[in-house]
Amino acid sequence: MPQHCAALLCSNRRKADVRARGITFHKFPKDNNARKKWEVSLRREGFTASDTSVLCSEHFQQDDFDRTGQIVRLKDGVFPSIFRFPDHLQEPKKCRTSVIVKTADVTPPVASQEAPETCTSHPKPQPNDVGISILILAK
Repeated sequence: MPQHCAALLCSNRRKADVRARGITFHKFPKDNNARKKWEVSLRREGFTASDTSVLCSEHFQQDDFDRTGQIVRLKDGVFPSIFRFPDHLQEPKKCRTSVIVKTADVTPPVASQEAPETCTSHPKPQPNDVGISILILAK
């Protein structure tokens, strides 16, 4: 029975056609601390890796691999970092939007205002999200 990748929404299985695409499979670390970090990075509630659990190479950065020999190995201390999580498991990303308002009257004061804002990883464009610059000249 072929092994499958333990990552959520990953359909890679250890088969000849997957290997032909250059995808390799890597067992979870034996060290309990490192194994726990791998398990947490998967964001699978209640998941505990077994001695036969594997992750495919698609979940690691290219520079995480040691390709000097005939066998592709992971370098020591690397952790999986590439996943396609569903929206409810995405970590919110912080972003900033700036609103700049410039006014001029008899004594031209310049008011600048920055509004920090938290947004999700999939922000929906809003008509007022664009920075606005208004210049009023008084005579």
